[in-house]
Amino acid sequence: MNVERFIAFRLIRGKVGKKNKLSAPLYRISILAIALSIGVMIVSLSVLNGFKREITTKVIGFGAHIQLSKYDNNNSFEPQPIDVTPAQLEDIKQVQGIKNCSMFAIKAGIIKTDAEMEGTILKGVGGDFDASFFKKSLVAGNLFNPKTVNKNDSVIISKNLAAKLNFKLNDKILVYFIQNPARVRKFVVVGIYNTGLEDFDNRYMICDVRHIQKLNNWDSTQFAGIEVSINDFSMLEEITASINNHIPSDWLASSIKEQFPQLFDWLRLQDINVQVILVLMTLVAIVNMITALIILILENTRLIGILKAIGMDNSGVQKIFLYQVSLIVGKGLLYGNAVALTLCALQLKFHFAKLDETSYYIDHVPIAINWGLILIINIATFILCTLAMLIPSRIIAKITPVKAIRHN
Repeated sequence: MNVERFIAFRLIRGKVGKKNKLSAPLYRISILAIALSIGVMIVSLSVLNGFKREITTKVIGFGAHIQLSKYDNNNSFEPQPIDVTPAQLEDIKQVQGIKNCSMFAIKAGIIKTDAEMEGTILKGVGGDFDASFFKKSLVAGNLFNPKTVNKNDSVIISKNLAAKLNFKLNDKILVYFIQNPARVRKFVVVGIYNTGLEDFDNRYMICDVRHIQKLNNWDSTQFAGIEVSINDFSMLEEITASINNHIPSDWLASSIKEQFPQLFDWLRLQDINVQVILVLMTLVAIVNMITALIILILENTRLIGILKAIGMDNSGVQKIFLYQVSLIVGKGLLYGNAVALTLCALQLKFHFAKLDETSYYIDHVPIAINWGLILIINIATFILCTLAMLIPSRIIAKITPVKAIRHN
């Protein structure tokens, strides 16, 4: 152990035990401030990542990452069909990064019961449908099998619709379609789902795509569009552009961000909020360390004079206080990380912090821990707080041994 580090550790251990000194409470307050700052940063970042992951996963579960549809469908619930040939589908699948392609169709209808009428949107899916999202979202019943030889009359509805219209599992639903001529279809409820996305839950029912094709007088190769899932969400724009180069000119590939811009704009606003929190908490930690270091230097003025008198230069004295700052910051980071990660782990397991699902699309505060970002935040905080000692270190250079030794 070198001399500077030895003196720094002896100062810390010796001062904490003495009464009527500023050092003891100062050390504790400084450590607490660092711990609080890093803890708030870690929790804020984990909550933001959780929100982005959960909401993006839910929206993608309904509409995949990319949708291919007729160029001029104007987002109508009665879209013009596209003719999907095996060769076209195979060409799309050749685009690098695509995980799955599934055809779908949608049609607006009206659910009629003895006492109520409610508008709905039927989304028809086929045998290539990725049902993993709806399996996780089911609160009762099961998914139907769209791979059966004959049309499947089963349907899954949302918890909101089931509560509003008093539907239970195995109940029959009559859906009326306003067209010429008007048509009606009978479905059987085999599953009830809840995603927390109110705009979707209040409207969508999932059925066999062949029902929609027959109602629209489409043949087996005609669909409202194709849903494309990809492996890497960060490549969304690039893959969307690449798909547009592989499809007919009257088709359009649109990403999930283009379909729901308001939702993703809201998530970007949360990024700004967290960035503000990170900056403020870092400033709090830095100002706290500067203040603490100034007090430590002033309280140890006489010691600084003695050390200079026996031959230690300014850089050696600065190292003593640098070691003290490093120890304070290190302990603060250790305690802050321990508390923040413990809170995150408890929230992940028990969901004790609740939210209004209608406003936030989820009924609890979501957590997603990004270990890489947490490591970067810790390293950056340690470096910035340690560099903060360069500001008050000018005081050390101005202290002369004679005046300092006389200082009480």
